[in-house]
Amino acid sequence: MAETLTLSKLIVLYMLDRVSFPMSNAQISEFILEKEYTDYFTIQTALSELVEARFIRLKSVRNTSLYTITKEGQNTLSYFGKKISSQIREEIDAFLAEHSYELRNDISMPADYYETSSGEYAARCRVLEKNSVLIDLTLTVPVREQAEAICGHWRDKSQEIYASLMKALL
Repeated sequence: MAETLTLSKLIVLYMLDRVSFPMSNAQISEFILEKEYTDYFTIQTALSELVEARFIRLKSVRNTSLYTITKEGQNTLSYFGKKISSQIREEIDAFLAEHSYELRNDISMPADYYETSSGEYAARCRVLEKNSVLIDLTLTVPVREQAEAICGHWRDKSQEIYASLMKALL
């Protein structure tokens, strides 16, 4: 069990080290479960312990847990990364290469909402590219359901909205 947990932690660190964007709990879990390296509960334990040890950083955005590797995590990976077999490393690299566009898109268009001090709801929708913010749009609406709908449609409509704004403003 301890060996499986250690391997799971190293796999998570390796995955996060290989990407330039945060990965969600679901994205990390999908790979590990698909390859049957361990079970869901071990993955969650690994993520929790890595956060607690400050090897990865957790940011929660609207029911989604996003993880990034820290400098301490990179240092740990450099010492213990050789414990990940070359086959597993190759499988991770192949998964990330095959799914990088979808993985990045999942994270590059965040949308979240919050209640304002006046009791309305603000839906904040963004498009991110690498370390740049291409668009940061906040819309205030009277009810939560509208804010949820805006956030829910953002991924499908963001490119169209961005193009429309650029055309109108330029």
